[in-house]
Amino acid sequence: MARTRRNPEDNHLPVRVYRGRSAFEFKPVNGGTVRLCSLKCSIAEIWIHYEKYITDEKNTENYKSLVEQFLKSADFIELSRETQKDYNKYANKVLPVFGKMHPNNIKPEHVRKYMDKRGLNSRTQANREKTFMSRVFRWGYERGMVKLNPCQGVKQFKEKARERYITDREYEALFQSAPLIVQVAMELAYLCCARQQDVLSLKKDQIMDVGIYIKQGKTGKSQIKGWSDRLHKIISMASELPLDESISSLFIVHQQNGRAYTRDGFNSRWRKAKEQAVINHPELSFDFTFHDLKAKGISDLDGTLQEKQKISGHKNIGQTARYDRKVEIVPVVGNQK
Repeated sequence: MARTRRNPEDNHLPVRVYRGRSAFEFKPVNGGTVRLCSLKCSIAEIWIHYEKYITDEKNTENYKSLVEQFLKSADFIELSRETQKDYNKYANKVLPVFGKMHPNNIKPEHVRKYMDKRGLNSRTQANREKTFMSRVFRWGYERGMVKLNPCQGVKQFKEKARERYITDREYEALFQSAPLIVQVAMELAYLCCARQQDVLSLKKDQIMDVGIYIKQGKTGKSQIKGWSDRLHKIISMASELPLDESISSLFIVHQQNGRAYTRDGFNSRWRKAKEQAVINHPELSFDFTFHDLKAKGISDLDGTLQEKQKISGHKNIGQTARYDRKVEIVPVVGNQK
């Protein structure tokens, strides 16, 4: 039986709800204080806030339920489709480990231990999964669903910057071994210094008199890539991509049914093109990624690093420097001009 309140007016308050200095507050069994509502609220309004809190608390009884709520949230829905797919993949990795734990019982040392074990197989994936966990905790913390973000302060593994530069010979060998769909995507990524998803999502209405309008999905930077003879040629080649009868497509890079390629669907075509290139040119190495095409484009640009940054759309010059991978040719002693 609940004990009698000091203030008789508070006898009708819900269990563990008290009148604070500026608001009615709920005090959980495991400690802490949760603000429910203003002191101006009526008893009926207090009960509404109380019941909502209790319902939300039950819905976050473990980390799995917190993740499930995040994956249904507006924050998640606003992410790009590819990021959503990545987050679902990361969730499938961390939930078998943390899913049954209450979010408030997950400590930095638990995250560190997970990182160390996961890092034995892939340090990059360990970093990505920790970033996902932190995003979920931050979302829950902002909504009063968890007390803290245990991922804060946990050091990520240092990732080695990629240095792979695709030579002109390697590029041409792969281009000649690839089907038309891969050729079109390669040229768009290289000439426009564009990310894969920006290439796959390009629509025909982005083709303008002065060039191709591209809004980068990652940075939000909008640019018009001015026409060149080579860019005109690849857009003309894209118009030859096969389409089913009576089908039209909104996309420049499209499937036969007119739909845009998914990342996984296109990557399958990309891998097969590289496998064919290895057969056709066993003397060459094709150990590069599609994203390395953007780096080749930036590396092959003329001008200073500042000028390359402006064309690439990077937010800071350090990002551009990481993409500028062509090895500089310098004179030997006695051959300086």
